[in-house]
Amino acid sequence: MHRGVMYQCFEWNSPSDGSFWRDIAASARSLQEQGFTSVWLPPAYKGHVGTLDVGYGVYDLFDLGEFDQKESIRTRYGTREEFIHAVASIRNAGLVAYADVVFNHRLGADAVEEVEVVEVDPANRLEVVSAPIKIKTWSRFNFPGRGGMYSTFEWHWQHFTAFSHQAGGEKVKEQKVYRVADKGFSGEVSGEMGNFDYLMGCDVDMYHQDVRKDLLNWGKWLIELTNIDGFRLDAVKHIPSSFFVDWLGTLREQTGLELFAVGEYWSADLSELERYLEETGGVCRLFDVPLHFRFHRASLEGNTFDLRTILENTLVGQHPLEAVTFVDNHDSQPGQSLESHVKDWFKPLAYALILLRRDGYPCVFCGDYVGNTDPDHELVSHKKLIDEFLLARAAFTHGEQHDYFDHANCIGWCWTGTDENPSLLAVIMSNGEAGKKRMNVGRPDVKMYDLTGHVQERITTDANGGAEFTCPAGKVSVWSAAGALEV
Repeated sequence: MHRGVMYQCFEWNSPSDGSFWRDIAASARSLQEQGFTSVWLPPAYKGHVGTLDVGYGVYDLFDLGEFDQKESIRTRYGTREEFIHAVASIRNAGLVAYADVVFNHRLGADAVEEVEVVEVDPANRLEVVSAPIKIKTWSRFNFPGRGGMYSTFEWHWQHFTAFSHQAGGEKVKEQKVYRVADKGFSGEVSGEMGNFDYLMGCDVDMYHQDVRKDLLNWGKWLIELTNIDGFRLDAVKHIPSSFFVDWLGTLREQTGLELFAVGEYWSADLSELERYLEETGGVCRLFDVPLHFRFHRASLEGNTFDLRTILENTLVGQHPLEAVTFVDNHDSQPGQSLESHVKDWFKPLAYALILLRRDGYPCVFCGDYVGNTDPDHELVSHKKLIDEFLLARAAFTHGEQHDYFDHANCIGWCWTGTDENPSLLAVIMSNGEAGKKRMNVGRPDVKMYDLTGHVQERITTDANGGAEFTCPAGKVSVWSAAGALEV
């Protein structure tokens, strides 16, 4: 069992007033005390809209909030020194810190260049729909505010594979995709849209040796500067699978560090993730996007969803050592292009399934943990229950796990404890009417209580260690030995 729990400390509407890094530094100790072991940080570098950029519209990787570029010195989250301090505070609190890496595209170029391209069908990028034409496009990045500090590399059209617009051209309602005439799209990417190499902006050519050299230099620079412990890799389905094999492999060899990495391959199709894992040889884990979509579907379908199938065709179900499990994140939250929000009534059930079971490396989304106050896209806090699950995970998930996935609307599982950790746990959930299920925790005559508070009555296991556990309609109850976590 992976004992760690990751915390995604940002959501799409996190404050843009520059206070973020200071706030994370201040909260590091309390996160560790609640049971988190790692923190996934938002992209720390300058985006193309300065302080408003969440971090995925990358302008300059080497500007961590230090240079006057894009109408600001700081980023959305703060300054370079505040970022370095936040990482240090996280690590000093006994946590590890993961940096968000966005390599696929660049936005906000400094100058226009002329380039020969062909237009391709946005719905099928393998179909060319024009003869070669010359366009002017924003493709030169010379970072005048940084002036060559840390890296003298400048980006030109040759360092990209495709673009989305012509400079000064008429605005169009539908996206256009222009591929550099003498280049092809990578064959090591998702097959969606015919070929999903191109995502947005200026599509980085990962086969260009100067590009690879600069991205490797940036990785080494970031590690040496911040002592970051690992990476969250953005949009890996759009990046040649061989790239991160080389990039991570070289960084690990040159630094001598383990450098944990997890990739975001956004697909509900398990076979897509399995193909990527095979092609990359396990160089990184993957977020269990198929599991997220199972949760999303279950939350929409209510009692017509068969809970016995909740883990079917998921990464954690088939490849548990490779799976980073999650319920929601900044992309799936309401208002985003990949919106697939898990309904709030199902959130406690979903978090029990990732935090209180053996398999997977769970990640808690801050939007679910502390919520937000965005009037248009409000996120509800489930902190009380998640904290209880975190405590139960640390104290009671020991020994053998026995599953009772034997009813379409009511499932459960038990932990039997060990001689060293003689703890007991029984989890039961229902997506329909009030649930009840007889389960065996392996120890007789133990009085147990529901630490969620959903059920007030105590139960006592029989001479064989079994009992009938209950939960309210549409909820989860987590039963432990009486007194273990009671206040």
